[in-house]
Amino acid sequence: MSVILCLETATTVCSVAIFADKQLLGYQEYRIDKSHSNLLPSIIDTTLHGLSLSKADLTAVAVSEGPGSYTGLRIGTSIAKGLCYALEIPLLSVNTLHAMAAEVKKFNTKGAFLCPMIDARRMEVYACVMNSEGGVEQETAPHIIDEHSFSEYLKKHEVWFFGNGSDKCKELIGKNANAVFISDMVPSAKYMGELAQEQLQSASFKDLAYFEPFYLKEFRATKPKSVS
Repeated sequence: MSVILCLETATTVCSVAIFADKQLLGYQEYRIDKSHSNLLPSIIDTTLHGLSLSKADLTAVAVSEGPGSYTGLRIGTSIAKGLCYALEIPLLSVNTLHAMAAEVKKFNTKGAFLCPMIDARRMEVYACVMNSEGGVEQETAPHIIDEHSFSEYLKKHEVWFFGNGSDKCKELIGKNANAVFISDMVPSAKYMGELAQEQLQSASFKDLAYFEPFYLKEFRATKPKSVS
């Protein structure tokens, strides 16, 4: 039996899940902005302790690779790398949007296309488009949303939009009869198990020294406002 620790820090939601093969054993989630660095180590420890497991029981660590928050992804990746190095176990990475789509795909009995979205501020989102079989129709990329967004898919298919970036798209493209919006869905470690297990079985491990999250955008630091 393989035991995989999954970490999700791509957005303001910080979550941890433990899987035995593809079965979810335990899960914790906190929706506290800008707290990942403080919360994540203790969440890992308490989740393992609640399952009577220790870090020595882990087979691998899977981290959400993004896209998403630069700071959140950096924190999750750093902690995942540290655990893998100390325990001498493999590092896995799961595309944040693909994990969300894999969860929604379980309920897709209508053959709809799936479009997970993560808020990238203003009218921009990170998104991809996947068909009902899980194949990628449009790769993960940033999109500036307007009334023509995803029209090539909406002309031929019902498209399900979900994730914390989908709400601001509803006013612009929600009038299309083929556009369906699923609310209150955010990236979560509990969605990562299936894809992480597939990577473990195929030995698709990441290099601890060189792996970087899927930021999509370069980090831009802002100068603090001067105090008069």
